[in-house]
Amino acid sequence: MPPQVAAAYRYCEAVTGQQARNFAYGIRLLPTAKRQAMSALYAFSRRVDDIGDGALDADAKKLRLEDTRALLARIRDGEIPVDDTDPVAVALSHAAKAFPIPLGGLDELIDGVLMDVRGATYETWDELKEYCRCVAGAIGRLSLGVFGTVPGARDAARAPEYADTLGLALQLTNILRDVREDADNGRTYLPAEDLEKFGCSGGFHSATVPPGADFTGLVHFEVRRARALFAEGYRLLPMLDRRSGACVAAMAGIYHRLLDRISAEPEAVLRGRVSLPGREKAYVAVRGLSGLDARQVSRQGTRRSA
Repeated sequence: MPPQVAAAYRYCEAVTGQQARNFAYGIRLLPTAKRQAMSALYAFSRRVDDIGDGALDADAKKLRLEDTRALLARIRDGEIPVDDTDPVAVALSHAAKAFPIPLGGLDELIDGVLMDVRGATYETWDELKEYCRCVAGAIGRLSLGVFGTVPGARDAARAPEYADTLGLALQLTNILRDVREDADNGRTYLPAEDLEKFGCSGGFHSATVPPGADFTGLVHFEVRRARALFAEGYRLLPMLDRRSGACVAAMAGIYHRLLDRISAEPEAVLRGRVSLPGREKAYVAVRGLSGLDARQVSRQGTRRSA
């Protein structure tokens, strides 16, 4: 590996370690080449997200996102030299040559962030699902390009579908966790029809539930939806090699436990960001590395087909 590429990967790994603790817990279980490629994917994705969440006005954000899309096209076409001054572009370009990464997923991510910039809201779950597919399902499919599937894996043709669904589960969990923060930033992601059903159309701008709102009912309704997505997405695990499966199980497991905490105390998300302690994340990582989650999914699949 040229020293410029090695340095670019180190930069991406530093970004990942500083900015994405849950993600970093998972990818540290991967062998070096896959860990580096995942760090490059994260660093590029983080750049896109930071544009959408930044302080620029909407028109400036749109221009910056289209510039990033043009950079992605150069990466896709192999036009990034190893001595380019952009370490993220150098690392992602190298990763895309080493692994069959479907870089179009990053175009989808840009499309999703553009929805945020335009202030999109979602009337139904089907509408929100399309947004989640752009900003999270696409990341699942991109990651699968790095992980690959084991030879002879049963039903492997559906692996991208399961990776996409697992991304949706993680994103819906994020939406529930950040409902107060998003409201303070003028964003509402939960479907309008769900908010109306539970008397929550007024929004979430304080640490207490608005009078007459069934916030607990709303959260439990969305938690059930997220758990169904997790159950479907977990079917990816037996298709992955041990360390890739451990990575996915760790990342998904952290969010699944986070979902359990939100379900147990829904109003906590109105008071601040709900998170897991480090020791619990470490336990989830060890459980993933043991292969326990993948074996459990395999047994469930065997029972379904029996």
